[in-house]
Amino acid sequence: MIERTIDIPTKDGATTTFIVHPERGGPHPAILFYMDAPAIREELRDMARRLASVGYYVMLPNLYYRSGVMELGSLTGPDVDALRVRMFGYMNSLTIPMIMADTEALLAHADADPAASKGAIGAVGYCMSGQYAINAATHFPRVAAAASVYGVRLVTDQPDSPHLAGGKTQAELYFACAETDHWAPLEMLPPLRAALESAGATAEVELYPGVEHGFAFPQRAVYDRDAAERHWERLFSLFRRRLG
Repeated sequence: MIERTIDIPTKDGATTTFIVHPERGGPHPAILFYMDAPAIREELRDMARRLASVGYYVMLPNLYYRSGVMELGSLTGPDVDALRVRMFGYMNSLTIPMIMADTEALLAHADADPAASKGAIGAVGYCMSGQYAINAATHFPRVAAAASVYGVRLVTDQPDSPHLAGGKTQAELYFACAETDHWAPLEMLPPLRAALESAGATAEVELYPGVEHGFAFPQRAVYDRDAAERHWERLFSLFRRRLG
């Protein structure tokens, strides 16, 4: 595997981005890996490596660069409450247009890198970034597959709400939803499914029973091995179908 961390220029500065891809067999299809609210950490880099190991050029950008922050540290210990307040502040400072502008810069970098193929690309976002992965599909026609994993804000009253994506993209969409999720309650699923079905979207909304928000992260107390492995199988199948 080849991996590196570089600063990719954007219109608001530069996002420090972890890039990983196989050493041989390239160029490889690009996958945008959007981080969750606790920010960049080795846990996410390991997940990017796992995606890359099956034949992809994976980009994991720091979305908090505008705040001058990359790694927040562990959300445990005596300072956890203050750290969470900071985390939510950083998370709420982001908007979909901001992240789409960053995505344009990321794609420009991938296009200039001979290790990345120039064809269809994929996107995956966890927690706060599920909405960004789905919006990448509506903003960039090259995004042929997008996945939201326990994504939040999937049904809103805004025109860029992810539940409206079915009428705006030809990409295949996948939504993995935890049964117990304070941030994305089960009441969200019926309108999400209904909107996607009404639009004739190629999409699946899958409920993961008996697990909580964050189940795919190995370092979380709520980690569930079986559910996490199911989500990997779904991602690999999705990207294989649409990206090759």
